[in-house]
Amino acid sequence: MYQNFTSVKPNVSKRVFLQLLRSYYSLPANSPQNGSKFTHIIDEFGKFCYQKDLPKAINAMKCLENHGLWGSSVAYSELIKCCTYNKAIKEGKIVHNHLISNGHKPKLFLLTMLINMYAKFNLLGDAEKLFDEMPERNVVTWTTMISAYSNAKIRHKALEFLVLMLRDQVAPNMYTFSSVLRACDGLSMLREVHCGIVKYGLESDVFVRSALIDAYAKWGELSDAVTVFEEFVTGDMVVWNSIIGAFAQNSDGNEALSLFKKMKRAGFPAKQATLTSTLRAVSGLTLLELGRQIHVHVLKYDKDLILNNALLDMYCKCGDLDAARLAFSQMVDRDVVSWSTMIAGLAQNGFSKDALALFEKMKVSGPTPNYITMVGVLFACSHAGLLDQGWCYFRSMKKVFGIEPGREHYGCMIDLLSRAGKLDDAVKLLDEMNVKKCEPDIVTWRTLLGACRVHRNSDLAIYAAKQILEVEPDDVGTCVLLSNIYENSQRWEDSMALRKTMREKGMKKEPGCSWIEVDKKIHAFTFRDLSHPRIQDIIVELNELIMKLRGAGYVPDTEFILQDLEREQKEDSLQYHSEKLAIVFGLMSLPKESIIRVKKNLRICGDCHLFAKLVAKLEKRVIVIRDQVRYHHFQNGTCSCGDYW
Repeated sequence: MYQNFTSVKPNVSKRVFLQLLRSYYSLPANSPQNGSKFTHIIDEFGKFCYQKDLPKAINAMKCLENHGLWGSSVAYSELIKCCTYNKAIKEGKIVHNHLISNGHKPKLFLLTMLINMYAKFNLLGDAEKLFDEMPERNVVTWTTMISAYSNAKIRHKALEFLVLMLRDQVAPNMYTFSSVLRACDGLSMLREVHCGIVKYGLESDVFVRSALIDAYAKWGELSDAVTVFEEFVTGDMVVWNSIIGAFAQNSDGNEALSLFKKMKRAGFPAKQATLTSTLRAVSGLTLLELGRQIHVHVLKYDKDLILNNALLDMYCKCGDLDAARLAFSQMVDRDVVSWSTMIAGLAQNGFSKDALALFEKMKVSGPTPNYITMVGVLFACSHAGLLDQGWCYFRSMKKVFGIEPGREHYGCMIDLLSRAGKLDDAVKLLDEMNVKKCEPDIVTWRTLLGACRVHRNSDLAIYAAKQILEVEPDDVGTCVLLSNIYENSQRWEDSMALRKTMREKGMKKEPGCSWIEVDKKIHAFTFRDLSHPRIQDIIVELNELIMKLRGAGYVPDTEFILQDLEREQKEDSLQYHSEKLAIVFGLMSLPKESIIRVKKNLRICGDCHLFAKLVAKLEKRVIVIRDQVRYHHFQNGTCSCGDYW
């Protein structure tokens, strides 16, 4: 260090050099007159800070303090970063105490870094205490506090600090508003903050626009998100990522994919964040072929964990388990999301035993299971009728993994018990949920209602149906089912009254609709809809196929037709269910070796399930149907669900 100074001022005296040294390193004026020793101690401290050797840096800092010395601000900033990165709370507090010891006044940016460190440690009380003690504050300091509370979802404190910041006449910057937007707890507050952004002339800033789009998307206001997107010429990937993600997270996959195509035409490359959102859109629409095309872009980011998890989820939700298994096996890194996605994917596709085997492997060689993992495990048990295993996993969650059972876990268990005919036990779990203030949601009640229908428990079915209708009084499916239950119980007046109410409200049952992708086009089929250009050919082919199946012993299952029809009318009604039309169109249009993949908006009925099994065997084809709840893989006359769905 002495050489560095003398190289600039070759004739400088030792006394002048020491004054320069004290000024550079903030040395006290009464410090020992041994420049060589000072430089050695200070250099050692700086070296350890830059090397991120935390133990040696702390020891060197203590040595500095013993000699009344101070290191450079840059070295301290490296040390604080090291403490933050390593979550070294104890060492971080030691650095803080050292910096303010003996009346020393560290630079403002170091105090701001300490506040950020405490925020990362979730020690918000310590952060606020330091903030209050600061003699001066700038926009970075205020923004750090606002971001600290916004990230912790303590929204009122974040907004409170914004108000105090404005009162202190400190103008917010783009980072301030990006943090404040995450703290908005309602649409009215969001619009007020938006006005503030315009007032300070930051509405064209890329990061602010991106945060605005994210905020409006969070509250489902996609029209406002589009307005922000289109207000200025979009020349940045960040804004494109936000608007595509906005539609993907709001289940508008078609618009997300449309925007993705526009982005590509505008000359922007497909980066990780965009690809992640696009894969989510593909997952929602189950567009497997498009998903495979996007996979090509993903290959260049093979180490991006979030993107690979989205790819894995896409293959699971599109029903391509072979591709999903391969993607999982080739992942460079796997976190709890990777394992949970694969477990849930196997369960949803009917491979429950494989899902549970993977869970056992996860317990040995993977990360600690979390709340979502256990939902997938219990889902696997419920959709395979594994009652004993389900109980075992459910009752051991808290003890083994520290996971308190939540609404989704109870829902899976109630589903499992109900399917097994253990309706009394299912009711006990409902009572347990109420005791734990974890009230059952409408999905749980629908699960119980469906089981009551199967096991012909009309009293409990009526109770479950009424719980659903209290939340969704216009739920047509529940109303129709309840009307049929009344009739089966010979409660004619109740049935007539309910049907009268339905007529007065103009309530109609949602028609079954199925989709199939052929030659990169989506073909939709709806019950009794004759609009498809090849519908007449499809009907002829379907009739011939049913004649063949009847020769093989097929008898239409009319048990759960929710209409008052004669048997012949019921069979005719079943014959033209949308998934049958889609399957036949697939047989006519796809090569023999291609898998026929169909998506349906409602739960598959027993007759269509039987039909698909027999067609798969007769035609030697693989048929995959995704219904409202799960996937069914039909091959050689069997289904992956084991006829338990």
